[in-house]
Amino acid sequence: MTSARAATSLLTARACDERDAGAALALLDQSIALRHRRIALIRYLLARELGAPLEARHHAYVEKIAARLSADALARIASTARARLRP
Repeated sequence: MTSARAATSLLTARACDERDAGAALALLDQSIALRHRRIALIRYLLARELGAPLEARHHAYVEKIAARLSADALARIASTARARLRP
């Protein structure tokens, strides 16, 4: 596993398992930098749910992506995000 993937794996565990808002925000920033679409939306929803300090740029990025998706696609993405936070 590359060091970037290992770091992402650790951040994901901290965000999803430990409910770490800082880790969720770091994952979202990573997704924005890499120009992810769906995973950025999932990470945005996780960060928001965990109370991460989201900025206008986070909201603008996901709004642009969400505007291009169908209601069904958005519902599936939201369901995926909720499933990641289950106890």
